[in-house]
Amino acid sequence: MAHEEMTYERIMSRCLARVPGTVDKREGSIIYDAIAPAAAELAILYSTLSTEMDRAFPDTAADVDLTNKAKERGVFRLPASAAVRKGVFKGASGYMDIPIGSRFSGGTVNYQATRKESLGVYQMTCEDTGEIGNAYFGNLIPITYIAGLTSAELQDILIPGEDEESDEELRARYMQSLSNTAFGGNVAQYKQQIEQIEGVGAAKIFPVWAGGGTVKAVLVDSSGAVPSSQLIGKVQTAIDPEQNAGEGLGMAPIGHTVTIEAATGTTVNVAFTLTLESSSSWEGIAESVKETIQTYFDSLISTWADSDHLTVRISQLESRILDVPGVLDITGTTINETAGNLELSNVAIPVLGTVTNHAD
Repeated sequence: MAHEEMTYERIMSRCLARVPGTVDKREGSIIYDAIAPAAAELAILYSTLSTEMDRAFPDTAADVDLTNKAKERGVFRLPASAAVRKGVFKGASGYMDIPIGSRFSGGTVNYQATRKESLGVYQMTCEDTGEIGNAYFGNLIPITYIAGLTSAELQDILIPGEDEESDEELRARYMQSLSNTAFGGNVAQYKQQIEQIEGVGAAKIFPVWAGGGTVKAVLVDSSGAVPSSQLIGKVQTAIDPEQNAGEGLGMAPIGHTVTIEAATGTTVNVAFTLTLESSSSWEGIAESVKETIQTYFDSLISTWADSDHLTVRISQLESRILDVPGVLDITGTTINETAGNLELSNVAIPVLGTVTNHAD
């Protein structure tokens, strides 16, 4: 009998059924009152047992239970990581250097200068982990005084900050580990190791791409965008440092020469003619249409690592745009001035360019 069916009433009924009919079993009787406390405790035990069973299996475990279960397979929950951003600093006469370790406030979080890229340009690491470090763009406010500083600006995301891996993401990696065995430098192992590096979203692996012992990995970052040169350099060093290629000083096995590259961003310009409701205007819905197209691109990018190539389809664009409130009809849709689907290369992801409504 299933544990969830073992209610207090059912347990009482079963216990009383074992008592001879010659004994008074009515509620309030001696035998009834003697059995009732034990039946209540057993009901609690069965309820707890059901919960404990859920905690024991990866498809129902959560939080620390899932973390511990995944450890049995050598799959570890990825921790939150800090965003690394580009900071640009100027004085009265132009770009100027600042001390490493200088702290600045931007939005609701603080950033610290951790590495100099060039005159007046620094890597700025967020002091808080997670995606919160990716959000702010604009002026930075010095926390400590820096003589001669007249302008401080936070610009590009170099390495995206990531929140701690969710239960569903960890569960998916655990289940994948059951079907894809990572061993001895095979494709599964390269993919597993690279995608666990902070800032990496997905990796597409090309074995023996330039002869025996060569491996190429093409990446997108954790925000689904083309990764920065800083992230590519970080991954290259972790997997197979360029200055010691093939020597096994990174994660790659001895004899494997690994090349890490960024996915290619293909600009996608979309144009169409919209028929709008009388209460709507293009200016009023333009941002919603762009967000809808970007959401479609994001869904494509999420499948990139496991696809031969991505195809941006006119039918998918039109169906999604028609769902935008205020849009009645769409005609004449083109992608990069062509009335047909756009097939990308096997290492390319779509990057939204211009969005044009010819009816405007």
